[in-house]
Amino acid sequence: MIKLRAPKRFSRGSSKLGGGGGGGGGGAAAPNGGGDIKWELRPGGMLVQKREIKENADEVMITIRVSTVSQCHDISVRATSTFGELKIILSLLTKLGAEEQRLLFKGKEREDEEHLHMVGVRDKDKVLMLEDPAIKERKLLGLARIRGSPYRTISV
Repeated sequence: MIKLRAPKRFSRGSSKLGGGGGGGGGGAAAPNGGGDIKWELRPGGMLVQKREIKENADEVMITIRVSTVSQCHDISVRATSTFGELKIILSLLTKLGAEEQRLLFKGKEREDEEHLHMVGVRDKDKVLMLEDPAIKERKLLGLARIRGSPYRTISV
């Protein structure tokens, strides 16, 4: 972080049109009311005004778009949540148990213990939810037995 003293043209009360006092002039005044502006140097070499970021990471909420085969859900969670916690929230929305879900982010299936912020999930990112194929197959076989599938074998 670079801290520079703001020139008069960026501080309050130095309007070319208004003359002296008040809050008429400089639109780029520091948000805290003082004449100092905090600057930061971005990786591309651009010098920009530093943004105010909350200190406590637990309070940072991100919105994730979870896409299933037929639906999309926008979910707000803490950035430090795990994929297991996300599965629990999704189980309430999709009526699909947490153990039946597979969550994919950036083309990789994520484990329940992995934290969202540690794998790079940010605000407005997309996570894909699929039903576990093994459990889906077991459900279909169970339904076939109950309904009397035409493919079942009959012993005589």
